Amino acid sequence: MKHLFLTLLLGCLSVWGISQEQMIPAHNKFRQMGTQFNTPNAYRTASGAPGQLYWQQQANYRISVKLDESNQTITGEETIEYINHSPDVLTYLWVQLDQNRRQKDNITRAITPVRIEDLRNPRLASLYSYEFDGGFRIESVTNGEGNALPYTINHTMMRIDLPEALRPGQKTELAITWWYNINDRMKERARSGMEYFEEDDNYIFTIAQFFPRMAVYSEVEGWQNNQFFGKAEFALPFGNYEVEITVPADHVVGATGELLNKEEVLSKEQISRLDAAMLSLEDPVFIVSEEEAIQAEKHKSTKTKTWKYKAENVRDFAFASSRKFIWDGMGVKMSDRTVLATSLYPKEGNPLWEEYSTRAVAHTLKVFSRMTFNYPYPVAYSVHTAQIGMEYPMISFNLGRPEKDGSYTDRVKYRMISVIIHEVGHNYFPMIVNSDERQWTWMDEGLNTFVQTVAELEWQADYPFQRGMPQSVINYMKGDHTGIAPIMMNGELLVHRGPNAYGKPSAGLMILRETIMGRELFDFAFKEYANRWKFKHPTPEDFFRTMEDASAMDLDWFWRGWFYTTDRVDIALDTVIRAENERGPGTYYQLDFSNVGGMLMPLVIQFEFADGSKEIKHVPAQIWSKNNLKTSKLFLFEKEVAAITLDPNQETADCDTGNNHWPPQLNASRFERYKRNHSGSADTEPSPLP
Repeated sequence: MKHLFLTLLLGCLSVWGISQEQMIPAHNKFRQMGTQFNTPNAYRTASGAPGQLYWQQQANYRISVKLDESNQTITGEETIEYINHSPDVLTYLWVQLDQNRRQKDNITRAITPVRIEDLRNPRLASLYSYEFDGGFRIESVTNGEGNALPYTINHTMMRIDLPEALRPGQKTELAITWWYNINDRMKERARSGMEYFEEDDNYIFTIAQFFPRMAVYSEVEGWQNNQFFGKAEFALPFGNYEVEITVPADHVVGATGELLNKEEVLSKEQISRLDAAMLSLEDPVFIVSEEEAIQAEKHKSTKTKTWKYKAENVRDFAFASSRKFIWDGMGVKMSDRTVLATSLYPKEGNPLWEEYSTRAVAHTLKVFSRMTFNYPYPVAYSVHTAQIGMEYPMISFNLGRPEKDGSYTDRVKYRMISVIIHEVGHNYFPMIVNSDERQWTWMDEGLNTFVQTVAELEWQADYPFQRGMPQSVINYMKGDHTGIAPIMMNGELLVHRGPNAYGKPSAGLMILRETIMGRELFDFAFKEYANRWKFKHPTPEDFFRTMEDASAMDLDWFWRGWFYTTDRVDIALDTVIRAENERGPGTYYQLDFSNVGGMLMPLVIQFEFADGSKEIKHVPAQIWSKNNLKTSKLFLFEKEVAAITLDPNQETADCDTGNNHWPPQLNASRFERYKRNHSGSADTEPSPLP
């Protein structure tokens, strides 16, 4: 009897257009993600929030570092207080040595396949043409009592063996001394390093990854001690920093944290200007003018100054130093606090930088704070570089240089503004919402690009060069899939890192906000995620679960398709059938759709009527829940429909708009003949499939 019932059921489903495969939950794109997500537990809940037993480690640093301009070296010593908040007993600790990426025989060069023809790519060519002796020279590793600790260096990681196991709730001290040669970032497009200006024989130093840094230890995967090959960035624990930076006395320094000794390193006039900048909420105020910076370029002090900084609850520290720096700043209100938005740049950056940089920083803080939480730190720096953008807590290094005569194109201008918004925005993702960049590149780059896109559109409604909108990823999604990977992929394994980790996640979030969820639901849920996980270590599941928990929307179908597969959006309007309404006025229009690309989407349908008016109808994605490949929808209109367009505003990243129209793309005479001869039967010329 049971077999007879199943046979009858399957027969009925076939009549309804549902195959056996589509009926089985294991094959339906709307099935739950439970088997692919990590199991909820006391550390991370099913709602996406931190659990009652959530914990994370803490690393506090006291660092003293000296920049030797003449020899281009960094020399430093640090004491790390490492606190074990985990329930685990630790017998060794892992420390990141990211500068070892620049050793002569570095692991990146060893594993990078390069052919002769590839040397046309400057970045690959630099692996072979730029002979540089970099990497940390570790001089000593000791404990708090000064006793030497055994350690093992494995490329960019160092294991420090503890004489006694570090038990839950205990803390230990490590002391490390080191030095390294500063790389020329212009020769390898590096995240940090130096740029030499031959005309005035000066340098700009943008210094990061300059000290041995603790790796993350978590309940998700234990030690995050993956090697740094150069692409996937950093995973770091939070802590408090006290840092002393010794530089030539005529240098201007910007760094992570609050400057503690401004009376020792700034003139009375500079302090007065800095105070005025904090009070100026509309326009930047110069702390060091261009004329003063040009004068400073002409002479090199043989003396030094030490700049002292304190930073609380940050995951990293970076700084910039040069006598070439112009310095301006303005205040940004954050409830009852004022944050300093500020920029450091040489004359080579003007007039572009004095006009836009600090204003872009202030704009970024306002938009990102509205979308997430108030910026918690005292300062946000934007530092000029010739190329690349890179982020650290409270400071970022940003490209955008005019021609030597001061002229610049719109492309240079908007690219600079975009990079500043993006890199300053990284203060939120991942500097505060501290996801694992080494594993999940999209969690910081994609989320950040999404809010960046919102900020750009609020900077200027017709902002050009959008990389985070749905339209921007169409060519990538419909291209050759040989090198295309799902978003849920380790950053080192990506072939198309830009569209995969930046553009596609941002475009997906934009579709969620504008088309699937609506701004009110999306913005509440997104803000909830940011606040739940600020100053913590979220995983992808924490994000996915929070977005559903705070919106009452089942989005598993979207996470699966957009993040876990390489399906593309290609929904076709196959046929249109018309029938008169026998019970009243108007005409029924049956629209038949196919899911050609595999990625499900809501149906956004524009109807254009014979009288010239238009109306847009929205059909939720669940219209596909019973049949993932085919669906139909019936509409009743009293006015005659003259044309139908699917996704008229290109808001769903549909990769083939050629099959989105009814009547199909016909010339005027054929269209008129079609209208005269159409008798309500199925459209005889459906849009062509790819």
